[in-house]
Amino acid sequence: MTTEELTENIQKALEEIRPFLNSDGGDISLISIEDGKHVKVRLEGACTSCSVNQMTLRAGVETTIKKYAPQIETVVNVA
Repeated sequence: MTTEELTENIQKALEEIRPFLNSDGGDISLISIEDGKHVKVRLEGACTSCSVNQMTLRAGVETTIKKYAPQIETVVNVA
């Protein structure tokens, strides 16, 4: 998978999860993809102060990204 295809797949994953985040006043942005297997995202809005944002990141965001791009190993939130 090319870098462009990988980026496109990750954006599709974020589009899938975005409505759930939006419904709680939050959002998410793709910051970078490193070495084709590490993704950095930024949780925004209400997600920045939410007490369960790490659970959302693991159970929601990471799972959805891996569905579209199985080679991804880690997903981290950068402030």
